[in-house]
Amino acid sequence: MIKLDDYVLDALIRDLVGHDRRPVCFLAYLWLAAEQQRQKKAVTISYRDLAESIGVSKSSAQAAVAWLVRRKLISVTKTSVTATPSYTVQTPWKTDHRRARGPRP
Repeated sequence: MIKLDDYVLDALIRDLVGHDRRPVCFLAYLWLAAEQQRQKKAVTISYRDLAESIGVSKSSAQAAVAWLVRRKLISVTKTSVTATPSYTVQTPWKTDHRRARGPRP
């Protein structure tokens, strides 16, 4: 069973679909998060295969990935310029900002 963080359904859906008006981004994020959880590692997938997996066009999948990277909701790595990218789903809302900045004076 896939366990989603409550934030994904409570806030992220409204943020990506309502505020950003990019529902495909939410679909891509949701699918990548579930797949990463299943594989227990970064997801290596082409735009074409991602598009088929979520039921959208290749260009929509490309735009969704670009937006998710811009929003820092996923990170992308490639072993070479022509390699199939690997996506790691990020959860920035879980970051403890107090610890990142150090103790307060």
